This record gives sequence, C-alpha cells and structure tokens, in this order.
Amino acid sequence: MRRRKLLLGVAAAAAALTALTAVILYNYKQEQARPSPLEVNAWVTTGDQSSLLAPQEPFLFRDSADTEGETAQSGLPVITVNPDQEYQTMDGFGASVTGSSAFLINQRMAGDQRNALMKDLFSPEGIRLSFVRHSVGASDFSVDADGNPASYTYDDTESGEDYALEQFSTAKDKDVTELLRRIVDANETVKVMGTPWTAPPWMKYGEQIHNGWYLNYAEPRVYSAYAQYLARYIKDYEKLGIPVYALTVQNEPEFTTADYPSMSMGAEEQAYFIGNYLGPEFQRQGITSKIVAFDHNWDIAESYVQTVLGDAKANAYTDGTAYHCYAGSPEVMSKVHDAHPGKEIYVTECSGGAWSEDFGDNLAWLMSKLIIGGPRNWAQAVLLWNLALDPEGGPANGGCSNCRGVVTVDGQGKAGYSRNVEYYALGHASRFIDPGAVRIGSPQAGGIENVAYRNPDGSIVLIALNPSDEDRTFNVQWSERTFSFTLKARSAVTFKWQP
Repeated sequence: MRRRKLLLGVAAAAAALTALTAVILYNYKQEQARPSPLEVNAWVTTGDQSSLLAPQEPFLFRDSADTEGETAQSGLPVITVNPDQEYQTMDGFGASVTGSSAFLINQRMAGDQRNALMKDLFSPEGIRLSFVRHSVGASDFSVDADGNPASYTYDDTESGEDYALEQFSTAKDKDVTELLRRIVDANETVKVMGTPWTAPPWMKYGEQIHNGWYLNYAEPRVYSAYAQYLARYIKDYEKLGIPVYALTVQNEPEFTTADYPSMSMGAEEQAYFIGNYLGPEFQRQGITSKIVAFDHNWDIAESYVQTVLGDAKANAYTDGTAYHCYAGSPEVMSKVHDAHPGKEIYVTECSGGAWSEDFGDNLAWLMSKLIIGGPRNWAQAVLLWNLALDPEGGPANGGCSNCRGVVTVDGQGKAGYSRNVEYYALGHASRFIDPGAVRIGSPQAGGIENVAYRNPDGSIVLIALNPSDEDRTFNVQWSERTFSFTLKARSAVTFKWQP
C-alpha cells in the first residue's frame, strides 16, 4: 500500500512538472515572438522657441499586442510608417552660397567664428547641410571685394563680342569659390548646383546690359557661345576643386527686371537651347553635370515644363526640373512627376524675410511647404535662398531688401552669427536624413503632417509637424510596435530609430 501511494505521488509530481514545463515553454515562446525593445530618439522645435532642435529623453516602442485596442479607443491619429512603400532617393538639403553670403562669412567673420559657423552648418556636430547652390556670375545678392553691390558675368567686354570667350574668367567669384572650397573640404559629399541669372550683355538682344532682356535669337553664334560659356564655367570650377553636380539653365526664366541681373528665356527657347546647344556641348566635352530646366515658381510650372520635356531633343538631355516657392503650391511637382516619372525634381529657392517675423508661423510654413511638402511631392533636394545675410537683410544687389538668411552674420560677439528659423527647419531634415536615403510610406494622419525615410544604414527617420494652434497627441505605428507622442502647437519633431 505504501509503495503504491509512493508511486502515485511520483506520477502526480511528474505530471505537475510536465505541465509546469509546458507553461514555461509556452511563455518562453510567447516572449520570443514579441519584438525586442526598440529605442526611439526625438528632437523637437516648438513655435514658442522653448525648444530648438532639442533632444528629448529616449523612449521605447511598445509591442502592439500590449496595446491592442488602445489606438481605436483613444481616437488618436495614427502615422503608419511603411518601409515597403518606396519613393524617390534623396540628394540632400541646404541653401545658396550667394556672393553676399560668401562676403559676410569670409570677410566679416574672424577665423574662429567662421570655423564655428562652418562646423555648425556642414558637420555632423551641427545640422549637416548636404547641398548648396550658387549663381553663375552675379545675382541680386552679389557684391565686390568691398561689399558694394556688383553685377558681372564671366565674360564682360568693354565693347563688342567675344565668341571665342578669350576674356572668360571666374575670378570675380573669388569669395564664392573660396567659401565653396571650404564647404567641399569640410564635407566632400556636398553637392553643388550652379544657376545663371544672366548671360554676358554682349550676347543679349536690345540693350546690352546685365539687368534684363534676353538672348539674341537673331544670332545663332550666341547660342553656341553661351553653351560653351556654361561648359567652361563647370570645367573651371572643377579645376578649383569644386565639382558641379547640376546646372539649372536659367534662374526664373519667366521674369526679367532692370533692378538686378536677370534674363528671360521662354519655354520654347529653353527647349531649343538645351536640345540643340547645351546638351550636345556637354556631351562633346564629356561633362556629366545634370541639366535642370525651369527653376521658377510652382504656379507657372506645368505648361513651361511640359513644353521643355515635351521636346524630344531637350528631353534627351534634361535630367529634371527645379522650383521656387514664391507662388503656387508644391502639389504641382507631383503632377509633373506623374507626367514625367523618369525626371528628377528639385526645390531650389525659398526665402523668409521681415514680411513674416513670427517664429511659429514661419516654422509651420517652412515645414509644411518645403521640408515635408517638398519631398512628399517628389523633390529629392530642398534648398533655401541665402545661406547668410547681415542684420539689415543684405548686402543686396538691387533685389529683395528685407530677405532673411539661414543665419544672420554680424561679426560681433563671440559667435558672430545667430540662427534663424530657417536653420531649425532645415536641421530637422538635414541633420538626420543621409544623402541616398529613400522616402518611404507614411500617410498623413489627422492633421499631423509628416514624411518618412530609410537611410542607407537602415535607420528610420520620421519628421512630423503640428501646424495647428493646439497641442496634439498622435500614435506612430512601425511593424508590430507603436508609440504615442504629444507635440505642441506649431511645432515640429524628428524621430529616429534603428530597426
């Protein structure tokens, strides 16, 4: 009897142990099936300036299984980041190295101030800008060696024509090339885009001046000489150690003024020039710089772009189109992309200024239209206008008298410069999105505007904006994980995580 009871006890214990083992094994498998903890880093800029690209305390995604039903019950907007939905590959974010910007940085800042600014703008310790634009010759923000307004091209003559370009020289770009070399030396992956405001006056019809008019269509040698002029610029810059990634054919071709260097170029003329002269000249000389058409406002883009890209010869040489922000909306770029999906899209100019001084309003607009709206409408680069201006919005050369740079340079105090709202808007993208990143799916959700990317190293970046006048809480969904975040009114946040 005692032996039988002992055997029954052993059997019961064995059964209990088996059951316990099964429970432990089940729980272990369940834990193994759960996503491992994933840390999220976040940086916030608020409309009230209480936070300026300020890092937040890192936090973890939650397992969606742990929060099942919470999202639906809360009624919060959900941004679902989808890495399987891919769009364009990004070139970068930046601003223009105008003559005025170069003069201020080179001539009005002490060496230590300039070095600190370069680090702040172009290194990983700052906002890491990765794309710059400059004017081929003078623009409405060009000055001489003393900082006085100056209009010039690379082949200004005392009288007559110079079809052989014997007087060609980029020497008057000294401040610009010096600063561009500093930038390229600081970050050899920075891309440089050139844009002419005007051809040499002797190439123009009518009054032979820098400010206004158009190419002399009655003289075929002009088109050939101008194509060689632009090719020569690229070759000369390369000799200076400044590779030119892309050239837009004409700044704001549908506008000309007597106030500053400018030149009109209708769509038919631009197509003719690219297809018959510029493209073949680049090909003949082995120049691989991209040719970019248009470079003007969103509101007049569709018909102009269609005319250029609808021309078979021009289309063959044209890599993409460029846009300014001063009229219209970025959605037009999606229409252009739909019509010409193989062509690249760039936002190349947008400036803030004294006409709008509220930090929160400006932050919301810049983030909505450019940093988020640009890439969501296929822009692979977003560039603002002047990299640096002085406290009076200059020195200018007959153009905008109250523009604002990404930074304001006064040369005073320890820093010698101050950061503007444009700096923080750009920084929310450029500091975290690597060149070569791919935009991925992230539908808009409940008034929280957003855009998402996968970097070449696999990290995920999500930029979000709350443009409203009230704080808003939203959820972010990634694979089987989620997190909630509350963003102040008229504020922006960048999230980054490494799967």
